[in-house]
Amino acid sequence: MVRLWLVALALFATVGPVHAADRINVVASFSILGDFVRNVGGDRVSVTTLVGPDGDAHVYTPTPSDAKLVADARLVFVNGLGFEGWLARLLKSAGGKASVVTTTSGIAPLKLGSEADPHAWQSVINAKIYVANIRDALIAAAPADAEAFNSNANAYLADLDALEREVREAVAKIPQDRRKVISTHGAFGYFAAAYGIEFIAPLGVSTESEASARDVAKIITQIRATKIPAVFLENITDPRLIGRISAETGAKVGGTLYSDSLTGEKGDSPTYIAMVRHNIKALTSALSQ
Repeated sequence: MVRLWLVALALFATVGPVHAADRINVVASFSILGDFVRNVGGDRVSVTTLVGPDGDAHVYTPTPSDAKLVADARLVFVNGLGFEGWLARLLKSAGGKASVVTTTSGIAPLKLGSEADPHAWQSVINAKIYVANIRDALIAAAPADAEAFNSNANAYLADLDALEREVREAVAKIPQDRRKVISTHGAFGYFAAAYGIEFIAPLGVSTESEASARDVAKIITQIRATKIPAVFLENITDPRLIGRISAETGAKVGGTLYSDSLTGEKGDSPTYIAMVRHNIKALTSALSQ
């Protein structure tokens, strides 16, 4: 009996939980990216997110504590494509020694005007590229944990494959002539390209700009001419613009779409998969009727 107990104890010591001190310390620039990293890293990684739930990474201002987090991290995961305009200053403040992983590497960026559209995660197909880049960076940083990272990534990629099927099945139920909406800023270009729903936005790819009266008037004319059925709020932008457009056109407010940020744990989109499911449910509910 004593021998069996010792064997069990030895096995637990081998496969038991990873202590915090043994985890890789990494930073993710914003909440959606943090969720990707947590899914791939599992208990081998300690993840800190700079721009938290319901935060707007376009206009974020890093703090001195952020510089310390970056300086102490083994890896810093960023989106790239101009999304984190404040990143260069932060890296300089942190001493410039952090290993930066651009998770959109390998994704062909869309353009909106002269700017690259950074919102590549809005296509689930692209989300799988993010995951592969994260997996490879973690394996390079901690080869001893490669098996765990591969296993976690494969499980999460299977979940994303299922999510991709869900989205396509849901969009297929929306009548072709109703697959068009207004959202606040141009965050859904990759979703539109992948799934065939047209998004029209008064703002560009960044929330730093404001829609002019001329822009709004143009949108209102377009809604009336093309009979766009719904307008949507976003969790990171001022709802008054969409409210005004809805009031002047009669297009119904279809609810809130999550574009650049997750919610807190008690919200309805605390993870990437929950966010995509929420968005597609809101879209199909508003457009299928």
